[in-house]
Amino acid sequence: MPARQSDFTPVIDLLREKGAGPARAERPVYVDLMPPCNNACPAGENIQAWLDLAQAGRYRQAWETILADNPFPAVHGRVCYHPCEIHCSRGELDSAVSIHAVERFLGDLATAECWVPPITAAPTGRRVLVVGAGPSGLSAGYHLARRGHAVEIREAGPLPGGMLHFGIPAYRLPRPDLMAEIRRIESMGVKITLDHKVEDVLAEQAEGRFDAVFVAVGAQIGKRIDIPARDAGRVIDAISLLHEVETGDPPRLGRRVVIYGGGDTAIDAARTARRLGATEAFIVYRRDRAHMRAQAVDADAALDEGIKFKWLSTIKDIGQGDITVEEMRLDADGKPQPTGQTETLSADSVVLALGQETDSRFLSHIPGLTFADSGVVVVDTDMMTGRPGLFAGGDMTPGDRTVTTAVGHGKKAARNIDRWLRQSPARAESRHPLVAFDQLHLPIYAAAPLAVQTQLSVAARLVRGFAEITAGLSEAEARHEAKRCLSCGNCFECDQCYAACPEQAIIKLGPGKRYEIDLDLCTGCGVCFEQCPCHAIDMVPEPPVATIRTAQ
Repeated sequence: MPARQSDFTPVIDLLREKGAGPARAERPVYVDLMPPCNNACPAGENIQAWLDLAQAGRYRQAWETILADNPFPAVHGRVCYHPCEIHCSRGELDSAVSIHAVERFLGDLATAECWVPPITAAPTGRRVLVVGAGPSGLSAGYHLARRGHAVEIREAGPLPGGMLHFGIPAYRLPRPDLMAEIRRIESMGVKITLDHKVEDVLAEQAEGRFDAVFVAVGAQIGKRIDIPARDAGRVIDAISLLHEVETGDPPRLGRRVVIYGGGDTAIDAARTARRLGATEAFIVYRRDRAHMRAQAVDADAALDEGIKFKWLSTIKDIGQGDITVEEMRLDADGKPQPTGQTETLSADSVVLALGQETDSRFLSHIPGLTFADSGVVVVDTDMMTGRPGLFAGGDMTPGDRTVTTAVGHGKKAARNIDRWLRQSPARAESRHPLVAFDQLHLPIYAAAPLAVQTQLSVAARLVRGFAEITAGLSEAEARHEAKRCLSCGNCFECDQCYAACPEQAIIKLGPGKRYEIDLDLCTGCGVCFEQCPCHAIDMVPEPPVATIRTAQ
C-alpha cells in the first residue's frame, strides 16, 4: 500500500494564526484549477469533464465533450500512450484511472449508435485545402468543418488515415473502428480525395480556389543507414513492411528475422513478423532496456509473444544468411560506444526500424518557407509557415511524433486558420493553475479497484494473426472506472463544504450549479476549505474595507 494511503485523517491545527475571530482575516472562494490529466493531454481534451459525464451515465454528452477536441475517441482509446494516466493523481493512491479505456468505450458506443456530432456554425463560404489524410490532416479538416468552412483533404495513398492505417498494426487498431471515425468526418461534409499526390501546393491552391492550405504529410519514409549488405533483397525497412502487410502483399521474411532499432516501430515490426510466420524474431538494439525508446507496455507484450532482444548491439554487416553484430557499452552519458567484440547471428531477413522522415521537398520552391536541418518545416506559434495562408503541422513540423500530438496540431491549426480567414485578432489563451496531489484533502477517499481490460492469450494472438488483442470495457466497468476520478481542482458537488460549515453559510444552487457563500454569515474559519476533497476552495485574504465599499 502506498504510504500516502496510510492515514487520510485531516490534521487540523486549532491554534493556527488565521481563522475565525472578531474580524474575518480570510474568506473562502470557489476556484477551478487545471487537473493533471487535462494538462498532460497533447490533444487538449477536457478529460475530467467527460469522465464526470460518463460516471453519471450521460454517455453521448461525454462523447461530444471529447469531440470538441478530438474526433477519434475509439482510435485514441486504443493507440494513445495516455500521458494523462501517467500524471493521474489517483496513481498516488492505488492505480491511475484507466482513462483510455473509458474513452474507447465512448468511441465504440458512438459507432454502434451511429452518433454524428452536430455542426451549428453557419457556412462561411471559405475553402481550405488539407494535404495529407493522416491524423493531423483529418483532425484539421474535422475542426474546420465544425467552424463552417468547406474542406477538401487530398491524400497520396489509397486509404485515409496515414500512419493510423499503414503504421499501426491491426492487432492494436482494427480497421473497421478506424474507418468508422473517418467516415463520420466525411459525413460532416469533409471531402477526402485519395490517390492524389500533391506536387505543387500553390498550383493546386490556385486551381481549387482555396483560401488557405494546411500541409500535414506524415513521416512515412524509413531512415536508412550505411550497413554493408551482400544481399540487399533480404533487407526491408519497417515502414515498408507494415505498409505491404496493410495492402495485402506481405513480404516473405523467412523463419528467422532480425529487427534493427529500439522504438515503437521496431516492436510493431517484430510482432508483425511473428504473425507472418517467423518462428524467431530478434530485436537488435544498441542501448539497453532502460534507454529503449519504445513504450514499456509494448516491449513487455513483445517479450510475452516470444520476441527476443539483443541489447547493447549494433549491426556491422549483413551477409547471406547471417549478420555480424558488434557489442556496445554505454559511456557515462548513456551513449553507446563500440567495443570491437563481434559475433555472427543467422538471419533470413533484416528489418530496419531506425525511425521515419518526412519528405518536404515538394515545398522547397515556395518563397518564404524555411526548413530545419531535419527537413521539417518551420512554423510560428500559430502554425503558419513563412507564406501567409500556408500552415503546416503533424510530422511536417518539429515536435513529438505521436498520434495524439498530431491530432492536437490539427485542432490548433484549424483554430488559427479560422482566425486568419476571419481576420480576427489573436486572443491570449488563459490556463487555470495546475493542482498538485498534495493540495487534495482526501479523508473520504475509498479504495476502488481498477477495471482491467482482458487480453487474448499469447497462443491465441499468434493463431488469430492480426485480430485485436485487447478487449474494451463493459458499460458497468466503464462507469465504475469513470467514478474513480478524484475531480482534482474542480467542484463535483459532493456537499462536503455544505455539510461542514458551522454557520450554514454555504448555499446550494442546484444540480450543476454548485454553491455560493453567504459572506454575511461566513466567519472565515476555513472548515469548508479543509473538507473540500478536490481543492475547489481556496482561502484568500480578506480585502480591505475600503475595497469592499468601492466594489459595492
